Amino acid sequence: MIRLLAFLIVVFALGLGFAWLADRPGDMVVTFNGYQYQVSLMVAAVAVVAVVAAVMIVWWLIKSLWNSPYTISRYFRVRRRDRGYQALSTGMIAAGAGDGALARKKTKEAAKLIRSDQEPLIHLLEAQASLLEGDHEGARQKFESMLDDPEMRLLGLRGLYLEAERLGDRNAARHYAGRAAAVAPQLAWAAESTLEELTARGDWDGALKLVDAQKSTRQIERDAANRRRAVLLTAKAQSLADSDPAAARTAAIEANRLRPDFAPAAVAAAAALFKQNDVRKGSKILEAAWKAEPHPEIAELYTHARPGDAVFDRLNRAKKLQEMKKNHAESSMTVARAALDAQDLPAARREAEAAIRMDRREGAYLLLADIEEAETGDQGKVRQLLSKAVRAPRDPAWVADGVVSERWAPVSPVTGRLDAFEWRAPMERLGQLIDSRDEPDAPVVAIEAPARPEKPVGVIDHAASGNEATGKDAESREDHVTPVTAAAFAAVPADAEAVEPAEELARLPDDPGVDPDDEAEKSPRRFRLF
Repeated sequence: MIRLLAFLIVVFALGLGFAWLADRPGDMVVTFNGYQYQVSLMVAAVAVVAVVAAVMIVWWLIKSLWNSPYTISRYFRVRRRDRGYQALSTGMIAAGAGDGALARKKTKEAAKLIRSDQEPLIHLLEAQASLLEGDHEGARQKFESMLDDPEMRLLGLRGLYLEAERLGDRNAARHYAGRAAAVAPQLAWAAESTLEELTARGDWDGALKLVDAQKSTRQIERDAANRRRAVLLTAKAQSLADSDPAAARTAAIEANRLRPDFAPAAVAAAAALFKQNDVRKGSKILEAAWKAEPHPEIAELYTHARPGDAVFDRLNRAKKLQEMKKNHAESSMTVARAALDAQDLPAARREAEAAIRMDRREGAYLLLADIEEAETGDQGKVRQLLSKAVRAPRDPAWVADGVVSERWAPVSPVTGRLDAFEWRAPMERLGQLIDSRDEPDAPVVAIEAPARPEKPVGVIDHAASGNEATGKDAESREDHVTPVTAAAFAAVPADAEAVEPAEELARLPDDPGVDPDDEAEKSPRRFRLF
């Protein structure tokens, strides 16, 4: 567009010039070698322009002839390069598709047409072809040769990292990732592997620097960076709790500031403050975390903030937590534990039963069993509660990659992943679910009802007076019991051996048995399943 505009301006200027000359007639006289030449001004101007144009055309012809060898060679060189890039493109596509033979063929063709020092992608295609052919040693040598080229260094480190991962050599993989992260911290694979290495050996300061570099390069979002910093600072505070309490306190408070709802950070910060006798500030941190999400570790540390407190003082602190988070199972269980320690058993039972109504889980039933044993000592009810605890959903715990831990850890013990532990209920065990109709104060039963059979079960039931029992046909429903008439008894042989079924049944391990008084009240002529 700019060239076209310039050309139009030049043409317009020439037109104006010739028009100006045409409006001003005149003659031009030239004397040369004794001759005098006289022409009009317009003819002279046209002659000058023609001479200039002729000179330019002659110069272009001479220059074209002079540069013709170079032009011809450049044409063939460009054509050769285009063919090489076409072969390189086809080879890369073949490598991506998994066609090793075609990739190797196009690699050789591209290497003939293009110099490898001019196009580094030839090295990558050759390494990919070696990997497809199973020549991992040749691929590693090619990746190692890339380390000498600054433009290909990161690509070579990436290839060596993947090969080390394939061989299971974690040390070598982390070494290559560390070299790449030092040059380019924005690379996610290098940064993540280096972060795992730093956290595995407990280099929390180095991990924090790497997270800051990731944040500055916008590799991770601000919220994710703050979360990682909080986890790393909490881990640092835990590691320095005994050796350097001041540094542990600083790290824990910073972690709590970044994530106020993160229970391990709040616990670490409060514990560091309690060691320095700053109970008020540590209690405020725990209260803020408790309001965000109740956690048993927060309750444990809060109720035992002052080691010299009496059991009733701890009960009052537990009630204070309950006031902050009402109608929550964890609040009721906290008060129930404190009341059990203070021997306020009615209050402990009331809170434990309230916790079960809000959240039926294993720990609540175990706590209620302890209360039952301390208050009444009724082993039958205790065993019943223990049986319910076995079948109840498990309590929340710190879970990471299938591992359940009682304490939080910054990294997964399986994969080494940072911030892998989550506070949640582990996967259910078989046979743990409880019928929602069960109540915590339900009467104790001798044997829990067995699973419903596929076919109706016959029950023998005859009157004490010895009269014949009447029978009805079974309904289509599965849970209907079919009575047996006296005619069925008549079909039993007279010499059949008598069996005492009620005495021969084996007890279940968690069977509390039957009270003798209740057994005496039952009719000896009536056989019951349960």
